[in-house]
Amino acid sequence: MPKLIEVNPLERFHLRVKYSDGVEGVADLSKFAGKGVFALWNDYSEFQKAHIGSSGEIAWNDEVDMDADAIYLQITGNKPKDIFAKLKELNLPA
Repeated sequence: MPKLIEVNPLERFHLRVKYSDGVEGVADLSKFAGKGVFALWNDYSEFQKAHIGSSGEIAWNDEVDMDADAIYLQITGNKPKDIFAKLKELNLPA
């Protein structure tokens, strides 16, 4: 999977992201706001702390993060099977 190389918080719980393969776009995370661990975002300044974590995830602190691959799929409209088929064609590890 391509690596997340840039993340920038926008308004209304959106993130602008960019990946190592050139894919970039805006992810809408508003459906998560205020739910479960994402209740952290009730203080909007916490949402604005989004950054790339040490393992390549999108992180807000040491306890709240999100898988960058899931955001990649959301932006591209791909399904996991599409990505893994492409990696197999290229003989690359998943």
